[in-house]
Amino acid sequence: MSFTLGIDTGGTYTDVVLLDHNARTVAACAKALTTYHDLAVGIGQAVSAVLSSPSMDPAEVGLAALSSTLATNAIVEGRGSPVCLILIGYDPALIAQYGFEQCLVTDNVVYIDGGHDGEGTELRPLDERTARAAIRAQCDQVEAFAVSAYFGVRNPAHERRVRALIEEMAGLPVTCGHELTTRLDAVRRATTAALNARLIPLIRELIATVRATLDGLGIHAPLMVVRGDGSLVRAEWAMRRPIETVLSGPAASVLGAWHLAGRRECWVVDMGGTTTDIAALREGRPRLNAEGAQVGGWQTMVEAVDVHTVGLGGDSLVSLDPPPQVAIGPRRAIPLCVLADQHPAVIEELDRLVGSKEPLAGQFVLAYRESAHGLSESETALLRDLAAGPRSLAHLLDEHRYGLLLLRQIEALEARRLVARAGFTPTDALHVLGRFVHWNARAAGLGAQIMAAQAGMLPEALCEHVAARVSERMAAEVIGKALRDEAAPADWADDAAGRALLDRALGRVPDSDLGVTLTLRQPVVAIGAPAQAYGPCAARHLHTELIVPAHAEVASAVGAAVGGVVQQVRVLIRPLNAERIYRLHLPDGVRDFDSLDEGVRYAQQVVPEALTEQARQAGADQVEVHMTRVDRNVPVTAGWGQHVYLGTDLTFTAVGRPSPAGPG
Repeated sequence: MSFTLGIDTGGTYTDVVLLDHNARTVAACAKALTTYHDLAVGIGQAVSAVLSSPSMDPAEVGLAALSSTLATNAIVEGRGSPVCLILIGYDPALIAQYGFEQCLVTDNVVYIDGGHDGEGTELRPLDERTARAAIRAQCDQVEAFAVSAYFGVRNPAHERRVRALIEEMAGLPVTCGHELTTRLDAVRRATTAALNARLIPLIRELIATVRATLDGLGIHAPLMVVRGDGSLVRAEWAMRRPIETVLSGPAASVLGAWHLAGRRECWVVDMGGTTTDIAALREGRPRLNAEGAQVGGWQTMVEAVDVHTVGLGGDSLVSLDPPPQVAIGPRRAIPLCVLADQHPAVIEELDRLVGSKEPLAGQFVLAYRESAHGLSESETALLRDLAAGPRSLAHLLDEHRYGLLLLRQIEALEARRLVARAGFTPTDALHVLGRFVHWNARAAGLGAQIMAAQAGMLPEALCEHVAARVSERMAAEVIGKALRDEAAPADWADDAAGRALLDRALGRVPDSDLGVTLTLRQPVVAIGAPAQAYGPCAARHLHTELIVPAHAEVASAVGAAVGGVVQQVRVLIRPLNAERIYRLHLPDGVRDFDSLDEGVRYAQQVVPEALTEQARQAGADQVEVHMTRVDRNVPVTAGWGQHVYLGTDLTFTAVGRPSPAGPG
């Protein structure tokens, strides 16, 4: 028997499944807490758990597939390696005039003469002398280069030449803009190339760590990585193009929901510990964002799943803001039930805090590391203090002369993932209500008592209120996503009438004379660990069918395991101005033809062969290539039936199953 190992490192949990390669059914699954300081620890724990059966032989794993939050989180948090961005043919004065410097990711930007026009004709020769000087000056200062040429997608000759110079002179990783997209927009293309270059060392480290972890467990199968569109690529491919793995987790979730629920048309709602991801499944594929994924304030040109992410999860911190108003998220916290399971001593501290009126009572801080570079003396002292175990945040503030300053230090250390906060969460509320009991229910109950006393409620009533609010919020976010896709973004905070209608649709105004019903026409497939707890109430608000499939709690790992390899190339044919010549824009340059049919035939001869090889390099087997053709014409207003030909778009798509043996 042969198995595929699916791995998903989420914001809170790392999920692993063993999928029977032939039956495509889940043979085993496991979860472990995601270990941010070293992702391999959580991955190793979860993989070891699914291999724990005495009859399970690691040699039977023929393929491993990983979806990871690393690229997305690194962009959001501004992490990455130092890079140099080389811009060819860009006008620095124009960039400055329109404030585009902030879009270039790095301040280390070098401008070089060269570039092409929209037809792919060279505007100015490439200034190789300046390019060589820049490479020599930068090679010891950076870990990677990014190269983007003006109209480089219409003719990549200058980008390819500078890449060759960098490889020859520096031997460092290089990202060229034309490799990541065929669409116009010089600034966004430069942004995407620079982000990709900055991520390369990080993703290389992750893949090397995961590879070593799997090898250590006796799994020597090829390793694949999920891209943001849900397709798979070999780990080696992902190391060159890590930007393509942004939104990898949400894409895997949608595919996992499709595989487990068997629905080709539905809304997928994936609630994890940290966030809830909402996406539409259409004809068995996730809907993609045609404008490119937007991550951490950066607008990229990477095609990825069109997902709406909100800071709402099982581990969202519950607070009173202001008392007695209950607020949920977006800050994440370790649930008290989980904290006490790992550090039983906090039970005694929670007992002492019952009845406290301190707003931060019931919150704790614990350290992931005892030290780190770049910390002040007071921050280092705080980490040492926390090394012995979790400390009550309320008591820490009481002990410190400058409580506000200490709180800011803790928040700064949280941002660097050096410490974590624990507190009362929806997961704790479910433990109190008996709807989900996996960790320490006594700690959850004490946390509920502390918060309920401050809110003027009974503990069980507080927990019911928290659970209901989570379900309402889930339904509201689905409604907002549907409106955004079809009409306009829903701004509940500023639109009083819209908010009033939403409140009545969710039953928040039971004595209103106005009854409002909103019906979602496609079913909701709820996945993630809390799916069964919150999905039914949310579906009732939406008046739609709810599907919570078997293994919903590990759907993302299932999605990683069932993905296929998809590679795509778009080529353009355009008529040259004032000439009866048709120019074909290929990934490696341009060619001119006397007729449109000649250009199309040539593309059909050379592109499928090159694309098939590209798909094999990405890890595919039994590759099939399909072509779609779109001729772009516009009518001439002066004459009936007349039109002007603008160009032809040819899209070649190669599809194949991952090859357990890897490329030849």
